[in-house]
Amino acid sequence: MKKTVVLDVVGLSYSLIGEHTPFLKQWFAGKNQATIAPMLPALTTSVQSTYVTGKWPSETGIVGNGWYDRTDSEVKFWKQSNKLVAGEKIWERAKKLDPNFTVSKMFWWYNMYSSADYSATPRPQYPSDGMKIPDCYTQPGDLRDRLTNELGTFPLFQFWGPATTIKSTRWIADASMLVDKWHNPTLTLIYLPHLDYCLQKFGGPASGQDFSKISNDLREIDDVCRDLIQYYEQQNAEIIVLSEYGITNVSKPIHINRILREAGMIRYREERGLELFDAGASPAFATPDHQIAHVYINDQSVFSKVRALLEKTPGIELVLDKEQQKQYHIDHERSGDLVVVADADSWFTYYYWLDDARAPDFARLVAIHQKPGYDPVEMFMDQTNPFIKLKAGYKLGRKLLGFRYLMNVISLDATLVKGSHGRIGTAPEHHPVFVSSQNVGKTLTATEVYDKIWETLSVGIVEKQTS
Repeated sequence: MKKTVVLDVVGLSYSLIGEHTPFLKQWFAGKNQATIAPMLPALTTSVQSTYVTGKWPSETGIVGNGWYDRTDSEVKFWKQSNKLVAGEKIWERAKKLDPNFTVSKMFWWYNMYSSADYSATPRPQYPSDGMKIPDCYTQPGDLRDRLTNELGTFPLFQFWGPATTIKSTRWIADASMLVDKWHNPTLTLIYLPHLDYCLQKFGGPASGQDFSKISNDLREIDDVCRDLIQYYEQQNAEIIVLSEYGITNVSKPIHINRILREAGMIRYREERGLELFDAGASPAFATPDHQIAHVYINDQSVFSKVRALLEKTPGIELVLDKEQQKQYHIDHERSGDLVVVADADSWFTYYYWLDDARAPDFARLVAIHQKPGYDPVEMFMDQTNPFIKLKAGYKLGRKLLGFRYLMNVISLDATLVKGSHGRIGTAPEHHPVFVSSQNVGKTLTATEVYDKIWETLSVGIVEKQTS
């Protein structure tokens, strides 16, 4: 099989290619370029799962970056077990044809307990004293130690949160090349998240907009892609550059759970003067995820009331029941009783409290596993506090001295977020990209991305057909 490398440059669209990405501009010009029609939902874990299985979310079960577990009565975001993804993975199909086939899966999601030969994914240590220590999880286990010895500890706090930098993406790229040198995998999947940060913080290009706020970020990801592509070209690998979604400008956060709360649908427990959301007791609630939200209805008698409420809410473009979800390939037991999609200028927060003084303690933390929805505001420190950097420094000092601490420095101002994704219907210049040396046509569906990766891998290979 042909040695193949897939670079997933998160948030990349052709609208970003130009003077600030000189290497990619030149490299793209010599290749075949297609756009990928956005799928619903246009979200990291859903799209990646479709790319590696060729199946829609209705089949993979990955209906978002998180969902409500109806058995546990808990909202669970950013889980990592590959067993959550239904369907044969592309490397599993390849292994049936070529016993020498191996795959390296570098930071693509659902990376734990998979059948991949070599993999790495973010996985902090959580000691019993409440601290969070940067680390990653690898297969095989000693790969983590080898990578750490060469590159230092995985920079978790530069991977997500207010301190995000190119450092985490650079670490992933360097680790991928080391794994290639050590093991020479047939297929390598590399996740490069850097543009996700600046585009959600500052927005993407619009008519007449200058690139001043993101120009440095574009140059940084261009440099990382250059180093990876030049290295893998020397290894005689076929290289595919793609993305999962484009990020477009937004200005209107929709506090969907506050709307449901005011309609009497949200339940919470009061603990130490703060309000802790209680999903299992709520007649209806939403799990927001960028520009889509799954709405789960525990009390079916309120279904019509909830639907009518959402359909008249400004900023909501689609309200899909289970039957309507089939049209978009998102109907699954994990999907909400209703799936709602924002309009082009809007996105959904998870906020359910009405008074910031009563917000739960995790609201002001980088706490992706505790929040009942995705929170891009975790990239911003609280700008209402002029001493916020001093506060953060004090908290860090307590951490270094071994004292208990809460890094409660995150803003609660959702209007800070300027870019989002997840919906369909975006303009083609903001669609995800697919670039390779093969003839791909002008437009691909998300499931066809799997086919194109397979065609690249399996040049000259004939599969035995089974009845």
